[in-house]
Amino acid sequence: MLEALDGVSAAGLAVAGAAAVAGGLVRGFTGFGGALVMVPVLSLVLGPGAALAAVCASGVPVILQLLPAALRHGERRFVLPFAVAAFAAAPAGTWVLVAVPPAAMKIAISLAVLAMTAMMAWGWRFPARAGAGIMAALGAAAGLVQGATGVGGPPAVAAALARHGSPETQRGNVIGAVSALGLCAAVPYWFHGLFTLEALAVAAVILPAYIASTWAGIRLFSGRGKAWYRRAALAVLAAVGLATLAFALHDYVSPPG
Repeated sequence: MLEALDGVSAAGLAVAGAAAVAGGLVRGFTGFGGALVMVPVLSLVLGPGAALAAVCASGVPVILQLLPAALRHGERRFVLPFAVAAFAAAPAGTWVLVAVPPAAMKIAISLAVLAMTAMMAWGWRFPARAGAGIMAALGAAAGLVQGATGVGGPPAVAAALARHGSPETQRGNVIGAVSALGLCAAVPYWFHGLFTLEALAVAAVILPAYIASTWAGIRLFSGRGKAWYRRAALAVLAAVGLATLAFALHDYVSPPG
């Protein structure tokens, strides 16, 4: 295991650990957003592919850590159809990836997420009567986006926050939806050989910090955080949308290679 870290400096591991602390706090409190913090930083240390794999691998124990809240407070009528549809649709994203330029798709998704975030900030919600069919359609759309571009999280979070319910319920729905998409991502990462020994070793090193800071974020929510959960979650969602839009515009104007 130690030999797998020969290509990573001590400073790089320290930076990765700091990113895990920040990402865990955000993930623990809002139920999402950890990868947004960690992937850009770890990409500087490991490169993009290994960074995605390291964050995905370290995220599995965190999913288990957050799962009790999703099971206790999340709505099964939202999470189950959403998750099943997301898993079913994610493989089809590879065909979309061939047909549509990823940067253009990310731009469209980011604009849609920002528009939906603005609408929710002004008080818009899904109709209370929205049923399993609508939730499955949203899950399929998020899974398709996840498979094609790797950014299915923002649409999933937007769908969860747009439902009526208490902060605990909304956070439980967010955790359930984002966890499903995180597990969806593991299969294509494995297929493309991204789970290298180096990526897994870095994941093992940062995991204790990620778990501890996620616990701290959970405690923050359980304390006084419930009163401003929705505003904080919408702020993080807007930041995700803006960051994704900025990177997508850069890739669209200056494509790699």
